[in-house]
Amino acid sequence: MDLLQTPFKLDGRDIGKFREQGFVKLFQVLDAETIDRYEPEITKKVEGLNTVTVPMEERTTYQRAFLQVWGLWKQSHAIRQFVFSSRLARIAAELLEVDAVRLYHDQALFKEGGGGITPWHADQFYWPVSSDRICTIWIPLQDTPLEMGPLAFSAGSHRFDYGRDLPISDQSEQELQDALSARGFPTIEEPISVGDVTFHLGWVFHRASPNLTDQVRRAMTIIYVDAAATIAEPINEKQAFNINICMPGGIVGHPPPTASNPILYSR
Repeated sequence: MDLLQTPFKLDGRDIGKFREQGFVKLFQVLDAETIDRYEPEITKKVEGLNTVTVPMEERTTYQRAFLQVWGLWKQSHAIRQFVFSSRLARIAAELLEVDAVRLYHDQALFKEGGGGITPWHADQFYWPVSSDRICTIWIPLQDTPLEMGPLAFSAGSHRFDYGRDLPISDQSEQELQDALSARGFPTIEEPISVGDVTFHLGWVFHRASPNLTDQVRRAMTIIYVDAAATIAEPINEKQAFNINICMPGGIVGHPPPTASNPILYSR
């Protein structure tokens, strides 16, 4: 039986944590066998499609944070199977407390050995979506100790309006660090093992420390959005870009196109 298509029993306490904190860590949602089956294909596609080739010392803060490759499900039948997992999509729907979720997009985020920080930010700055019922699953493709730079979350910060206009940058790192600290939001930073995953809301602030090892920190992400949500009028250049890349052909005020944003789970 394919684990990716079998239901995961979500604990009601996990839904409560997600609602309160804006994120939740779930244990052994996947297993090592599943990760081992798909990791080589994901890594091969990232290596083949990555366009950042300048030396680390010549890169911007954003480029030092990770190698970012979008839309891998369109590049590989195997990755499509992984991204379209009903097991993972059902968890997203239950955490978001919605009837159905569609794919917004997928992306691999590989932090190279010696890679820099991922500054504090909220993903939804980049997303022209009419709802806050949108979340990301972050799936490590290897055990990820603290020195490799797993995600760190500001618990409860999805209710904090300050800084929502800041893209990933040195400015967001400093301003949000100060603001979140002043408001007393606790930072949760933990190692994460293969098979464990995190889900986080679009407006929860998060960051990652540098990768202090000589190994690549490989992570795969999938973003899910309430199937009833519509495309919002872009309020910045990044959001306008996202419509063209993630929702091609999409029309403001309408749901994202099914061709690029299929429904992955419905009750």
